[in-house]
Amino acid sequence: MSVPSRHMHCRNYAPVDVVKGICHVTKAIVQADDDACPAFDRLPRCAECKRYVSGEAEYVGACSAEPGAPMTYPDLIAVTCESFEWRHA
Repeated sequence: MSVPSRHMHCRNYAPVDVVKGICHVTKAIVQADDDACPAFDRLPRCAECKRYVSGEAEYVGACSAEPGAPMTYPDLIAVTCESFEWRHA
């Protein structure tokens, strides 16, 4: 599952509301779903982890790193996950 490079997928993006946020690099207001800028730094999310297993529903999957493979969401931010490992390096 390849995620497009959008502002909302960047570590430098700070959301203000549902549609816009602030870029920590440029200090500009940017639209969340616009194409990312050259300072893009991909934010780790469950869907991009080697341990993420897609579920039957589109917006739900499982984490194979945990016993019993608990349910997780593909867009869940995984910055603090100790088991995260990029699916495609």
